[in-house]
Amino acid sequence: MSVFIDVTGLPQERVTFGPSPLAELAAALHALSEPAHHARLHGWITTTQAALKPELADRLHEADFMWRSARADILLPATPRETLAEELDDLDRLDDERYVGAALEISCAAPNAREEDAYSPLTDEGARRRALDLAAARGPAQAAFVQRMLADPPAVRAWIRRLVEDCDEAFFADTWRRVRGQLAADARHKTEILRHKGLAEALAAVSPAMTLEEDGPRRRIVVDKLAHARTTAQGSGLTFLPTAFGRPHLVALYAPGWRPVVQYPVASRELADVTPVETVKLRLEAVAHPTRIRLCRSLSRGDHTTSELADAHGITAPEVSRHLAVLRKAGLLTTRRRGRYVMHQLDVTVVARLGSDFLEGLLR
Repeated sequence: MSVFIDVTGLPQERVTFGPSPLAELAAALHALSEPAHHARLHGWITTTQAALKPELADRLHEADFMWRSARADILLPATPRETLAEELDDLDRLDDERYVGAALEISCAAPNAREEDAYSPLTDEGARRRALDLAAARGPAQAAFVQRMLADPPAVRAWIRRLVEDCDEAFFADTWRRVRGQLAADARHKTEILRHKGLAEALAAVSPAMTLEEDGPRRRIVVDKLAHARTTAQGSGLTFLPTAFGRPHLVALYAPGWRPVVQYPVASRELADVTPVETVKLRLEAVAHPTRIRLCRSLSRGDHTTSELADAHGITAPEVSRHLAVLRKAGLLTTRRRGRYVMHQLDVTVVARLGSDFLEGLLR
């Protein structure tokens, strides 16, 4: 499972890197809503939450479906600006149908929608019912908010802008001053890599979870996520937004009719080794079998030959070999030769990471 972005024939100059204050505010709001996802931000989250006025905290809770479990499209600008006010002005220029559909995209987008289809909850009854039903499942405050948005889009759009501006005044302006230079420097660095070394090298610098696949003239970016989607950047271009608040998330906007946007965590030492989700899947499947669990218990205590394992567990040597092959393919074993014997041992370091790798794959 991955997100595929078709970049066949896309000129290099249509790929842009730049910091976005609105996207960074959305990442910060997500961290406030889901602190368990962002342990390294514990200090900032605790300090910011403690300083929030109750009225502002209540308003953030009312609208947090736009950034809590997923990111509404309006919060990932395809054209990042210097200031938050400029990006909010860009949003004001969207018509109501496009704005509301994007704001609620995370809860009411129709599956398998085609770009030419209009699935706005303002015009499509099915999308409207789905938006209201899912909002109701998230609580009365969010249900009331979505009802107001569908009934009076201009009023709610103004309410959202005031909320963003109040967040800027309360805590984000100071935060943005501290991180803006780092994000701008990262964007410049990635732009230089793109210019001098090409898209494949730039993607590798963005995240180990992103690669460029080339098949003759066809080219596509593969974003290694536990999701499956396809979009194209051929006509619109592609935007990359660095974030200081985003790890471990790698956010890819791929809604029909929108320029693809990728928000990526700025480089850190912890991100140097990202385990592909396919590898995590192989490892989980490998340790799910009851016989292999028992073999792993023995292999975790020391190295063993195939014959030793067969004798200890009362199964045949060929059967042990088949199970060991599955564990080896998943990268969970170390193997060495001692004379005429081949010794197998569990790689406890890799197994210890399996839980955190699985969680990071889910959150990516």
